[in-house]
Amino acid sequence: MAEAQPRRGLSLAVLIGNQLLAGIGVASGIAVASLLAQELTGTAILAGLSQTASVLGAGLVAIPLARLAVARGRHVALATGYGLAAVGAALVVGAAMSGLVPLVFLGLAAFGAASASGLQARFAATEVAAPGFEARAMSLVLWATTLGSVAGPNLSGLGDALGRSLGLPPLVGPFLLSGTAFAISTLLVASLLRMPRPGQLAVDTAEVSGAEASGSEASAPPEQADPPADPPAAPVGAWRALTIAVRSPRALLALVAIVCSHTVMVAVMVMTPVNMHDHGQSVALIGFVISIHILGMYGASPLVGWLADRLGAIPVIGIGVVVLFSATLLGVFAPGDDMLLITLALGLLGLGWSAGLIGGSALLTVSVDRALRVPLQGASDAAMNFAAAFASAFSGLVLTLGGFAGVNVVGALVLVPLLVVGVRALVVTPRVRGEVESSG
Repeated sequence: MAEAQPRRGLSLAVLIGNQLLAGIGVASGIAVASLLAQELTGTAILAGLSQTASVLGAGLVAIPLARLAVARGRHVALATGYGLAAVGAALVVGAAMSGLVPLVFLGLAAFGAASASGLQARFAATEVAAPGFEARAMSLVLWATTLGSVAGPNLSGLGDALGRSLGLPPLVGPFLLSGTAFAISTLLVASLLRMPRPGQLAVDTAEVSGAEASGSEASAPPEQADPPADPPAAPVGAWRALTIAVRSPRALLALVAIVCSHTVMVAVMVMTPVNMHDHGQSVALIGFVISIHILGMYGASPLVGWLADRLGAIPVIGIGVVVLFSATLLGVFAPGDDMLLITLALGLLGLGWSAGLIGGSALLTVSVDRALRVPLQGASDAAMNFAAAFASAFSGLVLTLGGFAGVNVVGALVLVPLLVVGVRALVVTPRVRGEVESSG
């Protein structure tokens, strides 16, 4: 146990630093992806598919990366994801130089692997954290994304200038910068991060189990006091993990919290710039509002993680629901030209997403047996990315038919399943715990 703490500290530092670096890579490329696609295709319709391609790519690789983590360890999976994103950035550069448009979207799909790896890094943080600090470790890794997300777009101009100096077409240089960042991320994780395969984590499980048996239930949040599920007899895949997890009210709540929080956020956020542009707002003001939104998403994550560790994951999910509903309510009634209310709504939207994602992710790690965690985490990440792709694809239609108020109404309706599942978890979990204790 004496040697475990330094390894935890080094691993968490590597994850935080790598998340910052990879965040720069993602943000600098995505900032110009739609503009590059429009430049190459000559139409704004296909330009809109750039974001969809990246999100779908993240969803498609989430489960394979989880399987790789089970087989070889988290560090191998993360390095593979960032390496795939570097290849994607290189494909975008090559496609722009050759004029092969389909390769642009293929490259952007591979580019999405960086987002998938970034999401899996939050779970990796819980595996190297000291007991009782899991949510805070997760939140620190997510917080590092704030710096990368803010710095990335500001470096896009530098990347474009660098690309032009090398003879590359306009808007291609940022992807050269992204590819370099992802390549460094790959080397950093592969060389410095060492994590055992799930089920063989560097924790004295006998000592932890003994601590739990000697009274840790009294200080643990309520959702952590349930008896763990029986471990499966053999390794399971993502689909099998899902079928097992949905039978647990708490695990189901965690999954629905992650997916619904992300869907609401994407559905409203992606249409906010369009709505603002339609009301004559400047690009600078649009960028400011989105920056406030990103600050809400990541800036408060350490506080959210602290609350999840102190109060429990389920109360934090509840906070997320209230904040997300408040954000959509503001969006419904805010006049289209009232930038103060829209800015407040987008800030709350990001904060609610942070609470829902961190609370749901923290709950997911304690709701199922360790052998199910990684495949289930991969399935949850795939589901949230597919839901985001669906939301971004159909939000434009909703905006056309019902305006920005309609987009927010649909976002509020997405929270209904989360409310239903949450109430069920609060009602069923205490009853199941009582039955287990009485039978024991």
